[in-house]
Amino acid sequence: MEKKLKDAIKDRRTYYQLQNSSPVSDQEIQSILEHVLLYAPSAFNSQSARMLLLLGENHTKMWEITKDELKKVSKSEEAFKSTEDKVNTSFASGYGTVLFFEDQTVIKGLQGSLPSMAEKFTQWSEHSSGIAQILTWIGLESVGFGASLQHYNPLIDEAVRKEWSINEDWKLIAQMPFGLPAGEPGEKTHVKLEERLVVVK
Repeated sequence: MEKKLKDAIKDRRTYYQLQNSSPVSDQEIQSILEHVLLYAPSAFNSQSARMLLLLGENHTKMWEITKDELKKVSKSEEAFKSTEDKVNTSFASGYGTVLFFEDQTVIKGLQGSLPSMAEKFTQWSEHSSGIAQILTWIGLESVGFGASLQHYNPLIDEAVRKEWSINEDWKLIAQMPFGLPAGEPGEKTHVKLEERLVVVK
């Protein structure tokens, strides 16, 4: 059963221990992403967000690519071993991965048609992607998944593009591995709300 919005927002946490199991069908996962893409707001309704859903062997391949690229830049075998262990137990161990992109063709088109705002469109694109990411995260959480948000780009960009024939104009923004939680999230502390919220009546 899907959660109420407030509970889903509260319960959305970073899970670094994931199982390769799903509480819902692959079609339901796809439906969550489709819903986000249809209804997530974007500047000038640009709809520049793009996603790639990787399941099964493709999910595994994503994290093998990441390890391959990380190994190339690791300072030592010992340093890489620590990184490899983290990737294996926190990301590759999950059920799937969502890759978030922003279509640069859309952004450049807006910059060309509205030159007075050109410098803002890249920033607004990042806002749009952030909205798509958090809505996806909440959507996955609401059906029982744990997830985290990762940023191995630009290290993995070219390898990812080549492996899945990604459009050259799609810029990789973030990666979201997900699966059934295999542990508890870390403790979350809160800055006092009165220091963060100003209410004027």
